[in-house]
Amino acid sequence: PFTVWFNLTGQPAMVLPLGRSEGGLPLATQLVARHGNEATLFRLAAQLEKARPWFDRKPTLPT
Repeated sequence: PFTVWFNLTGQPAMVLPLGRSEGGLPLATQLVARHGNEATLFRLAAQLEKARPWFDRKPTLPT
């Protein structure tokens, strides 16, 4: 529900997964930059992914 404002204003924004809470719920953060600063978002996202890798994590499925 929070991305709509950035879509309407044309500001670059992205949401990144950061892992899971102690209760197993997914955690994420939203990053927003000034107009024309998409590169800043990608650099910051790369740094966060390096600090907290998430790409190879899979959720546990109920059996």
